[in-house]
Order: sequence, then C-alpha cells, then structure tokens
Amino acid sequence: MNQVEIHQIVHLPPQILTLEKEATGEGFRFLTRLIAEWHSRTNRFDAPGECLMAAYLNRQLIGIGGLSVDPYTQTNTARLRRVYIAASSRGQHVGRTLVKALVAHAALRFQSVRLSTDTIEGDAFYLHCGFMRTEDAHATHTMLLSAPDSG
Repeated sequence: MNQVEIHQIVHLPPQILTLEKEATGEGFRFLTRLIAEWHSRTNRFDAPGECLMAAYLNRQLIGIGGLSVDPYTQTNTARLRRVYIAASSRGQHVGRTLVKALVAHAALRFQSVRLSTDTIEGDAFYLHCGFMRTEDAHATHTMLLSAPDSG
C-alpha cells in the first residue's frame, strides 16, 4: 500500500491544473481563485504562520490546502482555505491527513483556526476532523488550538 505524502510547498505544482479542472467540474471555483490569486500575488500563503500544503500519492498531486491569517477577525486566528481532494482519493483519509498537517502548522503560531464550507459533505468532514460549527457571518466551523509551550 502506498503512503500519502504531505508537503509544504512554495510553488504551485503543474498538476494543480488537473485538480482545478476536476473541481470546476464539481462546481467548485476555489482552486481557480487559488491559481488566480497566486499568479497575481494576492495570496501566496507566505505571511508569518501561513502555508500551502499538497498531498501526493505516487508523485501525483491528489490534494491541496492552505492556511492563512484570517482576515475577518482581529484575534490570533488562522483560516483554512482552498482545501480540495481529488474525487478518486476521497474516503481514504487523505483529506483528514492534510487538514491534520495544516492544523499542526497553525498550532505553532495561532490560537484558533476557522473556515467556511457550503456543502453538507464539507460540514460532516470538518466535524469529523474535530472542528465545531460556529454561528459567524464569516465562518462555518472553528477549532481552538492548544497554546504553544512557553518552555
């Protein structure tokens, strides 16, 4: 059995276009926004504490997700963004592994992570990952993180 590898990336892999085509076919436009914002330098996930991670199986890109400073709050909060897993890799813990890596990265700098999803499947997925629903105009789910050890 092959192991999924999660890597922090600083360049968009060429295979992102294949994922984007699949996502668009499912009615999701957020990978199109990811690519556009990357090329325009609007969002490169490169502010302190931010990151972009990719999931690979046999060197094939099967998922992507980012972590940015949450622009909708004044607190020390990260925002999970642009998380997408190829349909052929869903149900195999790829998404959970990717989200777990993003949350672990967030815990190094932030006190909480928020996100927005507008699908029933996304809601169930993020609840399964340990997020809680929130009643907020700019987020559907939140997770409080443990404070980093101060030594």
